Amino acid sequence: MSALDIVIEGIGVWSAELSNWAASCDVLCTDVFSTEVEKVLNATSHPAPSLLAPTERRRAPDSVLLAIEVAQQACSMAGRDPCELPNVFASAYGDLAINDYLCATLARSPQDVSPTKFHNSVHNAPAGYWSIATGCMESSTAISAGAATFGAGLLEAALLAQRESRAVLLAAYDIAAVGPIADIVPCRTAFGVALVLAPASPRAVAHLRVQPQHAATTELASAAGVLHACHRDNPAARGLPLLTALARREPQTLMLAAGACVNLRMEISF
Repeated sequence: MSALDIVIEGIGVWSAELSNWAASCDVLCTDVFSTEVEKVLNATSHPAPSLLAPTERRRAPDSVLLAIEVAQQACSMAGRDPCELPNVFASAYGDLAINDYLCATLARSPQDVSPTKFHNSVHNAPAGYWSIATGCMESSTAISAGAATFGAGLLEAALLAQRESRAVLLAAYDIAAVGPIADIVPCRTAFGVALVLAPASPRAVAHLRVQPQHAATTELASAAGVLHACHRDNPAARGLPLLTALARREPQTLMLAAGACVNLRMEISF
């Protein structure tokens, strides 16, 4: 496959210690992160995206709140109307808390399953909430690829942006595992990142040349310090080295896994 030349117009980030892109730049531009691992792992804060009506925010699960928050941030930074963007929502695990609730309730008292929680358990729930909140009727994709989910989502969005010659929204997110699921899923923190990608744009904050390669998977180089240690098992956080390069405005080349036998070679320039 030939290289994909795209630009990044907008960025959204949310985690316990990074509430938006501006705060992320302050942290990612330092060599030593001040946040303690224990503080992040024990954090109880949640995003509260203003795009959702109060009633929707109350009933939306954490995965939806996280995805909508970062997507909203990226669209705002790009100056794009959310209702006009095709979108890709990428998550390795979906909503692990709801999965735990459903398994426990079905085992104990199946008739007590909450219709709302069941409705929110589907993998494309964030995409559904997004379309309702924004009125977006463009194409929407929900994707999962295990540890390579961020790369797979980036490749899908880049291909769509180039093929359609228009801006595309990518939102990647995963939340912490709870209950017995935590014994087999190592994710312990919430992390979300969103990018507005376009084939070319005067609004570009960075340029990416993405070259898919058939090869054994190779992860991105580790981000330094405490931040990476906190999120090393969150698939969405595989984008941290890319975010670090963007925050520091450092031209460089990174390798990112996008599947079992697919790597992305990313050349970042400004």
